[in-house]
Amino acid sequence: MVTIHDVAKLAGVSVATVSRVMNDHARVAEKTKTRVERAINELNYAPSVLGRNLRTSKSSLLLVLIPSISNPFYTEIINGIEDTAIARGYNILLCETDSNPQRETIYFNLLRNRLAEGIISMDPSVNKNKLNELAESYPIIQCSEYDTESPIPYVTIDSEKAAYEAVTHLIELGHRKIALINSDERFLYARQRRNGYEQAMKQHGLAIREEWLYNAPQLKFAAGQEAISTLMQLEDKPTAIFAVSDIYAIGALKEIHRMGKKVPEDIALIGFDKISFSDMACPSLTTISQPMYEMGRISAEMIMDKLNGVNVSSKVLEHRLVCREST
Repeated sequence: MVTIHDVAKLAGVSVATVSRVMNDHARVAEKTKTRVERAINELNYAPSVLGRNLRTSKSSLLLVLIPSISNPFYTEIINGIEDTAIARGYNILLCETDSNPQRETIYFNLLRNRLAEGIISMDPSVNKNKLNELAESYPIIQCSEYDTESPIPYVTIDSEKAAYEAVTHLIELGHRKIALINSDERFLYARQRRNGYEQAMKQHGLAIREEWLYNAPQLKFAAGQEAISTLMQLEDKPTAIFAVSDIYAIGALKEIHRMGKKVPEDIALIGFDKISFSDMACPSLTTISQPMYEMGRISAEMIMDKLNGVNVSSKVLEHRLVCREST
């Protein structure tokens, strides 16, 4: 295995000079730098990242906590985080928690053991007490889901306002019987989006029927199918549905088709997030667009700023109602 000593010998310089060149030190003459770089390339030398980290106490690794890697909502956010981190000399490690406390502890210990430098958490089921405790000593940013009582900075959208606009859109189209397919209301976004739904309904003098409120146990396409199956069995059926996630909405769309009904003629449908699958649905899905890449980019910038001692503040980004064929 090629070592730094081999590079120094071939270039005719000291090991310290090779180290300075690799760390882009300004005190190295241009001719010397060229000679060292030529030796590195000739020997195909790759420095030990672990050894460098042990010397500098810097891993340049950011942990990104997500509940499930299969959820397409996180894809664009991760792209934004990764592009921004790499541009500034950092790498990311995706940490799928699966809402498992044991996995969570493993990832938290990476930070405590200085094998990572900070955490961007997108996990709505993360142990908030442990995360707040960790944030007292280490840089942490919340992205999308956040704790309203936590001092940890976050990047998100106004979910309540977005849900209000989605339901208002259905009302303006003439719908009066609007159902809600919601997630587990342990999560902040689910509570906020229900609040927006209820606010729009009440403001327009419309009844909120308990049987029109469906809470899915998991965020899966099948849950959207099950929700429609339940709602369509009601004697007083809704004519429109607001789903708090495109995943639910696309599952619902599939089940509506299976029943031989048409969207939006028989029932209108609106989702939330604008994941890539919403573009491909037939009919195309009306949805709330979250600036997912931007959320990732900003959360990465925020945590790297924190690492450099810069104070950062929480940010609420703009959402957008995207009207398509399903309404």
